[in-house]
Amino acid sequence: MTDFDLVTVGHFSIDFIKTKEEPCPKPTLGGPPTYVSLAARKMNVRASVISKVGGDFPDEYRAWLINEGIDLSMLRMVRDASTTSYLLEYGVKDERQLILKSKAPPIESEEIPESLSSDVIHVSPIAGEVSYQVMKKLQQHSDLLSLDPQGFLRRFDENGVVHLGMLDDPKILSEVDVFKASDREIKAATGESTLLRAIRLVHAWGVDVVIVTRGGRSTILSLSGKLYEVPPAKSRVVADTTGAGDVFIGAFLAEYIKGEDPIWCSCVGSASASYVIEEVGPKGFGSQSEVYERASQIHENVSSVISI
Repeated sequence: MTDFDLVTVGHFSIDFIKTKEEPCPKPTLGGPPTYVSLAARKMNVRASVISKVGGDFPDEYRAWLINEGIDLSMLRMVRDASTTSYLLEYGVKDERQLILKSKAPPIESEEIPESLSSDVIHVSPIAGEVSYQVMKKLQQHSDLLSLDPQGFLRRFDENGVVHLGMLDDPKILSEVDVFKASDREIKAATGESTLLRAIRLVHAWGVDVVIVTRGGRSTILSLSGKLYEVPPAKSRVVADTTGAGDVFIGAFLAEYIKGEDPIWCSCVGSASASYVIEEVGPKGFGSQSEVYERASQIHENVSSVISI
């Protein structure tokens, strides 16, 4: 039996992060399996990934992840392929442009172990590598299914520049328990122009818990007919916001599967994200006690916005 608390499904990425401070970026380990898993491990849960990389995936990345406690038994290397890679260009007000540089092969249904069992599986494709058929099979192997739809929404022009489109088949959300997206992504996914209508529609499609991240602004948590605003924690410095949403959901799910209240889980997610943005790449994680301390401060300022 392959038994875990949290399994993240999607591709690792080799990121090139271009900012005003770093105009000539160096390759950095990225992708949801990195950030989600590391955030969950800091909350003391067993984390694994289902992913594919190419022959160019550095051995030191693999060794570092294993050293950090991430199970890589379901990571497949395709030696004659390339690892998914993005150029991330940050402009004014941290607006980000994504450019796809290379793409690893998709994850196939037959690559999911029949013995797999996980408290929660978080599906987070970044370039269409997870199919709806794979999602249906994953649902059979977990108690909870979580989705970040970013990879289902991304469209690529001839230069690899990313644009967002609608979710092709909303029926798949009937299998999903937790849905996490940015404000731009949830509007694109639903085709709705306002955040409230987009959230309502995702609930109507069958999702119980909807989380909307909004950059440096408060995160919106929607459940049981109510919207809550979860404030961001104050970071010492903002060096790189890459992966903050993945860190949020990783920490959220780690607490959620322990039976914690979703509002508290969101505070832990916000606190965890506030640490990772203090450094470039996946190195700036706070300890469990540090995250809980910031989460407690956030929890005091959570507000119920409206009933929906």
